[in-house]
Amino acid sequence: MTTSLLYGWRRSFFTVLGQQLALLTQIAIVAAGLGIIVAQSPILFDVIRYGGAAYLVYLGIRMMLAKVKPAQDAESARVEGAGKKASKHPGSPLSLVNRGFWVNMSNPKAIVFILAFMPQFIRPDQPQLPQYLLLASTMIVIDIVVMWGGFAVVAKSLTRLSHSVRGQRALNLVFGSLFILVAAIMVLAGH
Repeated sequence: MTTSLLYGWRRSFFTVLGQQLALLTQIAIVAAGLGIIVAQSPILFDVIRYGGAAYLVYLGIRMMLAKVKPAQDAESARVEGAGKKASKHPGSPLSLVNRGFWVNMSNPKAIVFILAFMPQFIRPDQPQLPQYLLLASTMIVIDIVVMWGGFAVVAKSLTRLSHSVRGQRALNLVFGSLFILVAAIMVLAGH
């Protein structure tokens, strides 16, 4: 939702793409048997959990402190930033993919969920790779529909707020606070 508000619905696809790359990585971790290690190791689980929470707090604070610009200036900055190197511009496709990847990857509960969910549908007497590929494809399609077709579309309806300095500040505070709230829930929820 944040990416859709800041950079537009179309660009939010890059964040969703990063999330899907993380989901594939998490599925590969579970398929390789490493998910059991994460699920059964309180120390490793906590390292991932606290690291993910710290990253969300960082994103939240960064968003809350971000400078806001009038709509004309924001559009000029977007056009001006298009000529910069992709990795340095916060709204570049590479930056958005990276952000989506690390937000999703830093959630150890995703690996535990996949570990609890996927084996129910895997038949040990059949080749496992095609089964994991089918499940991964299904999960990714559903996730894209929910994330890009749902959350990003909802955010698209809030874009009118991003056209004023006051609206931008309000959105930055709300979404920055939500990032911090999710981080707190990750820390306080336990294993």
